[in-house]
Amino acid sequence: MNEILIDSNAGVMTITLNRVEKKNSISVSMYAAMADALVQAETDVALRAVVFQGHETIFSAGNDIADFLKPATPSQESPVWRFLRTISTFPKPVVAAVCGPAVGIGTTMLLHCDLVYAGDNAAFSMPFVNLGVCPEAGSSLLVPQMMGHQRAAQALLLGEPFMAEAALEMGLVNRIVPPQEANAVARLQALKLASKPISSLVETKRLMKKAQAASVAERMLEEGAIFARMLGESASREAFTAFMEKRKPDFSKS
Repeated sequence: MNEILIDSNAGVMTITLNRVEKKNSISVSMYAAMADALVQAETDVALRAVVFQGHETIFSAGNDIADFLKPATPSQESPVWRFLRTISTFPKPVVAAVCGPAVGIGTTMLLHCDLVYAGDNAAFSMPFVNLGVCPEAGSSLLVPQMMGHQRAAQALLLGEPFMAEAALEMGLVNRIVPPQEANAVARLQALKLASKPISSLVETKRLMKKAQAASVAERMLEEGAIFARMLGESASREAFTAFMEKRKPDFSKS
């Protein structure tokens, strides 16, 4: 079964997280597939918008922890970082439909989407500190800008989840809809975008993001280097091992 489904029609590419039995946790191969799809969507003149969606019960439980337990040397050329770099600089409009839990990358990738529609069951969380690592996807810059320092600290330092209503009030999502309607609403909005002149869409998005584009790219590089280093430290190994063993982590020596 394909864990990432790609469908392109009527000027819209839809990228579906299709690993529901694993709560749509994102593996290295899924990151690679999503990055490749975005590259294709950028160069295909027939495509004018992209939609990311999951299942009405789950958007994504975040990174596949099993991948992080495998010996590897994270780099800026890995599929994870390639996806983050590609979505953060993607020139065409990106729409997301989010239902159920959106953990870690399931939330931070939304910072690089232009329109986000949340099911009323959506729950967002960025528990990086709880996993012994640091924020990624430019979230250490973009989340405080969006939420203010105190709410960003609650989300990033405590890793506490927040629900759809709070996400709407913060500006992370555009509208809350019933979960069974979220994907259809996102597609409808993408079709509206696809009917507009592509040059106007691209230039307007570029102008809106121009002021922070360089700082986001710089912050993502910094986060990536720190994240890679922290993956090799005792705190993250304890956190990931405890997660796999279904026990509470012990950070007393970290």
